[in-house]
Amino acid sequence: MVGPARPLFVLFGSSIVQLSFSNGGWGSIIADLYSRRADILLRGYSGWNSRQALQVLHHVFPKDSAIQPSLVIVYFGGNDAVLPFPSSQKTLVPLPEYVENMKKIGIHLKSLSEKTRVIFLTAPPVSYALIKEKLSEEHAKCRTLESCRKYAEACKELCKKIDVKCIDVWSAIQKRDDWLTSCFTDGIHLTAEGSQIVAEEICKVLEEADWEPSLHWKELPIEFGSPTKPSSPARQCCANGNGSLTSPLQT
Repeated sequence: MVGPARPLFVLFGSSIVQLSFSNGGWGSIIADLYSRRADILLRGYSGWNSRQALQVLHHVFPKDSAIQPSLVIVYFGGNDAVLPFPSSQKTLVPLPEYVENMKKIGIHLKSLSEKTRVIFLTAPPVSYALIKEKLSEEHAKCRTLESCRKYAEACKELCKKIDVKCIDVWSAIQKRDDWLTSCFTDGIHLTAEGSQIVAEEICKVLEEADWEPSLHWKELPIEFGSPTKPSSPARQCCANGNGSLTSPLQT
């Protein structure tokens, strides 16, 4: 452990989290935005679903840890919604089980401390054509828009019941006209453009949440004083207060 202590943000999820520090990913955007303000810790596990996450939950987030996170951003759902196919060992996590798993995850995280805040990300949409092109037709048939929509809607409804902030990634990405071709590397995982949308939605939630203390980047102290000017493109573009971001790749 190094000091001084900063707020700790943990990103917990499957490959969309594991890859979030690569190629202009949303995790790297958040880390850039919160430099000298918070430590961003990655706990991403490619290929995992909510069932697997629940099995390790108490190991990743032990209740007896001396330091508890200020914020946990959780993403599971896309792999839960995958329909089984012959060449894969993956099994669909039934929707009721997915909801129960996510409920247990949310309740555990909220119990870590009085100041631990939680955000769930819903399953994003998928691009059938890109999955077929980059992976296979078999993969494309097993990752459907309709299945992802059902799991995204279930996540949103659960968040209302357990008082967890929810980002509707499913809807946010589809607001972009060219989302089918611009937001995914392979029809499943996010490009820099797709990550930009996720990062903007996270910033909106952090700005609008009535949490005490606030976790919005402008409200957190800068370690060892204030720089003479914003030190990152992301921070400059958030200065207007509307939560919008411009990635360094877009400047």
